[in-house]
Amino acid sequence: MIPAAFEYLAPTSVDEALAALAEAGDDAKVMAGGQSLLPILRMRLNAPEKVVDLGRIEELRGIREEGDAVVIGAMAPYSEVVKDPLVRLHAALLAQAVEEVADPQIRHRGTVGGALVHADPAGDVGAPVLALDAELVIRGQGGERTVAAADFFRDLFETAVGEGELLTAIRIPKHTDWVSHYEKFVRVSHQWSIVGVAAALRVEGGTIAEARVGLTNMGSTPLRARSVEEALVGRSASDLGDACDTAADGTNPPSDLNGDADYRRHLARVLTRRAVTTALGG
Repeated sequence: MIPAAFEYLAPTSVDEALAALAEAGDDAKVMAGGQSLLPILRMRLNAPEKVVDLGRIEELRGIREEGDAVVIGAMAPYSEVVKDPLVRLHAALLAQAVEEVADPQIRHRGTVGGALVHADPAGDVGAPVLALDAELVIRGQGGERTVAAADFFRDLFETAVGEGELLTAIRIPKHTDWVSHYEKFVRVSHQWSIVGVAAALRVEGGTIAEARVGLTNMGSTPLRARSVEEALVGRSASDLGDACDTAADGTNPPSDLNGDADYRRHLARVLTRRAVTTALGG
């Protein structure tokens, strides 16, 4: 299907993009990599009067080190995040999750920032960003603000990015010596996650000193498995016991053609143990 007609804008600066959004109001859609927006436009599920393409804004690209954090530009494509040495050294969990996103063609075009703002609960980026305690930098014409990942995801396809604002960067605290793994369950290759688990652990002397566990597609937003994190701390890395059994507690997974809510709860427990065990080298 052919999209409805719209005016295409391609600003070259954040200020120019914000001005275009302010002028258009509700009649505009922002396009990052376009891997989620373009199918929606083709199916005419949305028919904006204007599309503001961020692809020419260089200040939204790049990955850099700032003190104790790695800063990823919102328009950094998946393919760059996967191979970037700073990400692989200091935020390996994100690189591992991004490697599981769709196929190489989509990873070449899709962006981390676009996926976060789209906020599909089955997407693979939200859970690791949440687990790594990232901060999201949001800019509007009134200035810049920083939102913790825990406060960024509001509801299904809804985030803290307000009307007329843009996500400009993702700041991830360094997890340099942590071990991690992203475990994703799908029925066919390149599918959206039926359930996914992002696990990062800091181990000292064979004992788990800190644990971060994020869940994909177990609710309307990415979630933290807080009870699992608490149960893992102090455990021997070689004996997890029942620490992963509460992974589904407090979740509200969907029921659809891929599986009902109880099936997803079962998967969450199994995949959490698998993710933690793999991260620990098991």
